[in-house]
Amino acid sequence: MGKPTGFLEVERQTIADRDPIERLKDWREIHDHHNPDALRAQGSRCMDCGTPYCHTGMTLSGMASGCPINNLIPEFNDLVYRGRWKDALLRLWKTNNFPEFTGRVCPAPCEGSCVLGVIEPPVAIKNIECSIIDHAWENGWVVPQPPETRTGKRVAVVGSGPAGLSAADQLNKAGHNVTVFERADRPGGLLMYGIPNMKLDKEEVVARRIGIMEAEGVEFRCGVFIGKDSEWTIERLQEEFDAVALCCGATKPNDFLARAPGRDAKGIHFAMDFLTANTKAVLDSKAADTDGVPPGDVISAKGKDVIVIGGGDTGTDCVGTSLRHGCNSVVQLEILPQPPLQRAANNPWPEWPKVYKLDYGQTEAKVKYGSDPRQYLVNTKEFIKDEDGNLAGLKIVQIKWERSPEGRMSPVEVPGSERVLPCQLALFALGFSGPEQEIIQKFGLETDARSNVKAEHEDYRTGIEGVFAAGDMRRGQSLVVWAINEGRGCAREIDRFLMGVTQLP
Repeated sequence: MGKPTGFLEVERQTIADRDPIERLKDWREIHDHHNPDALRAQGSRCMDCGTPYCHTGMTLSGMASGCPINNLIPEFNDLVYRGRWKDALLRLWKTNNFPEFTGRVCPAPCEGSCVLGVIEPPVAIKNIECSIIDHAWENGWVVPQPPETRTGKRVAVVGSGPAGLSAADQLNKAGHNVTVFERADRPGGLLMYGIPNMKLDKEEVVARRIGIMEAEGVEFRCGVFIGKDSEWTIERLQEEFDAVALCCGATKPNDFLARAPGRDAKGIHFAMDFLTANTKAVLDSKAADTDGVPPGDVISAKGKDVIVIGGGDTGTDCVGTSLRHGCNSVVQLEILPQPPLQRAANNPWPEWPKVYKLDYGQTEAKVKYGSDPRQYLVNTKEFIKDEDGNLAGLKIVQIKWERSPEGRMSPVEVPGSERVLPCQLALFALGFSGPEQEIIQKFGLETDARSNVKAEHEDYRTGIEGVFAAGDMRRGQSLVVWAINEGRGCAREIDRFLMGVTQLP
């Protein structure tokens, strides 16, 4: 504990994002530059608890509590406070392959379980983590470190999202020859196309890290859809590689409104189709510094009344993207009630705090239009079409949650609360139902009740010799940091499978 009185003397202060009105004029990251001196002061707030819940990585009430990859948070907080940035980097790398990703997109369950957060605002752990790695890049400390020896073993990693990248990185460190297969035209999976550029810069952050991995010996093959590709068949994959890691994500979107009247209207899209096309257009046209809709094959929100159905990070990303397109208005519908301003009695520390907050997209909408775009306790009843079949509006209704005789909470419509909202673009941000099934069926893999590949956590072996599964494909839709946890664990077990023993953590 570098400064025993730090948490008494220093107030929590996070790195300010760029001005909301200014950042709406481009696709650059919203994050501003860190101040090393300010971050050292923030590091002093860490109490170096005897039981540091911030890095426990538990699941409580179905949510992450503490860091799922067990970052050594009190240690790097103290090192930052002491100005030992390079030591802080080495400590961070012990558990996290990609802190530049998690430091930007992770919801920070570590902060939700910070002991200081019981009585005061928690330590700004996420900012400190991101600043450590950004400081390292700025000072030239991040350089390729290929393994000194090779084992001669070949491993195929299918999917280049956070699970696939972390698995590949760890396996390469162990000396195996790793080839990553990605069906998109660029590696990165969710990190490249599922998260907008203003939240995670693709060229300066994602591609930069992948470039380091390539220099260390990892091979990336893009445009290859294992399970559909005629050249790279399942049989060839198993013949040419000693082990296979399936990290294909959970990309099958939920469509809870499939039976709603008017669902076939033109102008209704899944959120990921909207976000992916936009990010690809930004990258292809090199339009990160430009205002408005990027040139290319995009789903445009320009001049439209946009309704985002569903909350969470994906819903926020749809709001932020629509605003940058120049939408006429944007509304975000939530079926759940508005969270309280402070923890409720049934949401105690160290659970993830389910409290009201404005994410970057809602902040931008509030600054532009004067209010939070979210409407709570709302259900969509009908999609209204014009005479040409185009979406013209949504019929919505207020609901309340009541307990059924069986004890289940169910939404009940409030009589007389129906109304119609104008809408020419509706975006479904309703989560994902599981992985796509083509590759699962081609391998003949067993699945669980949720259609995920059946493999035990911390083991990752499927029912087929030499084939492993990790990330959202195994556990279902989850956080980037959980995917990194799984990718690292999967690499450890593949290394053990290939070599009989392993030194990977």
